[in-house]
Amino acid sequence: MSNIYLRQATLDDLPRIIDIIGGAKKTLRDRGVDQWQVGYPDEKILEQDIQEDISYVLILDGEVVGVAALQQGYDKNYQDMTSGSWSKDSDVTYSIIHRIAVEPGHQGQHLSAALIQQLLTISHYLGYSDVRIDTHPDNLVMQHVITSNGFVEKGTITMDEDHGIRKAYQILLK
Repeated sequence: MSNIYLRQATLDDLPRIIDIIGGAKKTLRDRGVDQWQVGYPDEKILEQDIQEDISYVLILDGEVVGVAALQQGYDKNYQDMTSGSWSKDSDVTYSIIHRIAVEPGHQGQHLSAALIQQLLTISHYLGYSDVRIDTHPDNLVMQHVITSNGFVEKGTITMDEDHGIRKAYQILLK
């Protein structure tokens, strides 16, 4: 039986987080997905996530094996959809899961799902019933992880940092 939990990241976790993100970038490149291939997310953004208390690490048997940012409030990239629309029951504020990655040596163990599920719990705890996430149209693995965790595809958005089109998903917690 494995011991698995989520905690807020600290600056001491930054080197490990950078390694995990680097591994995820390589995995995406190997799969032919043009996401995270031009700098983003870089060390500065990952450090800022920690300083803003929105970075979380997934711990498996004492080791950091995953990371994600849980932005709170709203994201200007999510305000205007390129196509589709958010649920009519959407909240004015919501949480957004960003920069989710699992260490490549642990892929295939459903840890991304565990990470998302725990971030949903934290979102609810923080008072958000509307949770959103996006991914690259070619990132079929992440699309499967997202939809198998209850998110519904709502349309597309355009990201400011690279002007890339992303599939946007939403889940409304009861």
